[in-house]
Amino acid sequence: MQKSLLSLAVAAVLAAPLAVQADTILYGSARVSVDYVDPKLDAVSKFFGDPEPDSNWDVVNNSSRLGILGSEDLGGGLSAVYRYEFGVDVTEGDNFESNRPKFVGLRGNFGTLTIGTKDTPYYNVAGIVDTFNSSKTFGADAWLGGSFNGFKYNQELFSVGGSRGESTGLPSGDLFRLENSVYYITPEFNGFSAEAMLVLNGTPNGNTDPGFVNEPAYSDNIDIWNVAAKYSNGPFFAGVSYIKLDGNNVFTSGFFEDRGTQFFQSNKYDIDMDQWVLGLGYASGPFSVGLIYEQGNFNQNGFYGSQIKTIRRVDNGRVTAQYDVTPNSNSDAKNWYLTGSYAFGNNIIRAAYGQLDTGIDQFVATFNSRGPVDVVRVDDKIDNYLLGYQYNFSKRSLIWAEYIGRNADGYLWGDSNAFSIGTRVDF
Repeated sequence: MQKSLLSLAVAAVLAAPLAVQADTILYGSARVSVDYVDPKLDAVSKFFGDPEPDSNWDVVNNSSRLGILGSEDLGGGLSAVYRYEFGVDVTEGDNFESNRPKFVGLRGNFGTLTIGTKDTPYYNVAGIVDTFNSSKTFGADAWLGGSFNGFKYNQELFSVGGSRGESTGLPSGDLFRLENSVYYITPEFNGFSAEAMLVLNGTPNGNTDPGFVNEPAYSDNIDIWNVAAKYSNGPFFAGVSYIKLDGNNVFTSGFFEDRGTQFFQSNKYDIDMDQWVLGLGYASGPFSVGLIYEQGNFNQNGFYGSQIKTIRRVDNGRVTAQYDVTPNSNSDAKNWYLTGSYAFGNNIIRAAYGQLDTGIDQFVATFNSRGPVDVVRVDDKIDNYLLGYQYNFSKRSLIWAEYIGRNADGYLWGDSNAFSIGTRVDF
């Protein structure tokens, strides 16, 4: 979401001169909105004849947070740095969410080395276009990094429940931030810098749901590694990031109930990832513009990309069904996203457009009681278009009104229109 004085203050403390000993700073940001959403069915739900979902109004928390950060001068050009941040839900009271930045480390002439939970180098490049306020504006349907489940994959994706053998897990956007990480940032040299992140989960078995077999986690060594190179000088920004996961095949099975019938479900997933992003930005006076291009083969719950094949089998003793999601064999998943803004007085107008190519060609369902195979051809492209207005009461308080539109007829996504009216106060 939109960068602010809060994030700039955090960066200033972590990059403070070595001779300065910074006090511990308490900071926070309350972000809440009233949202209207009008969703439509995806192609597969249409195939099964599901009813159209209802439009709805909702009071929404937009990543409100509370945290502390600071540094200590250790002498000899060395400083200790630390940050501990909680997610705070100002709407429903689900506070102290864990996946916020939390780390401790050392900073010196060599750069900065931290251990804990941090924004990824991948997002630090792709985030050049994450300029809106609503949490609905930069999710799994808008960028490839927003569709990876991270180490929540096994726990959430294969939870008991769901209809037609589908999981109840939703994309959590963990390429935005990863836990269990070792992170290194080089010193800046004439605008150039580099970052590297290693993720070491250390879990030989990922799934603990009693209804499922215990499948392997990603790997027994380095689970994910991510590098980035950036250039920032005056109005110009350029960055590139590459992320790699060398995972295992994952198999799960278990029972669930759908519409009064007990089903047995098994799933097979090939968990690998090889993905990169290029980001460009320019800001001068009241104008700013950002552009990213992404390409990869592990994304939306493992369903994007030429290397991924998903098979779901459901057997209730009377009907056996196999669901086969077929990736596009000609290309990986791709995404480009362009955003721009214009500021005048206390006002900011923003607009964005992006197109995400999922790489999925078709959805196949075979039923032994129906005869031949039923094939659903899906549109593998998602078009996103956004328009927003922001009014700044001060440097810390603002209101926004944002529209989020999506055109899609794919495996997981249908058309959607949403409108968000919200407020934000930083301290």
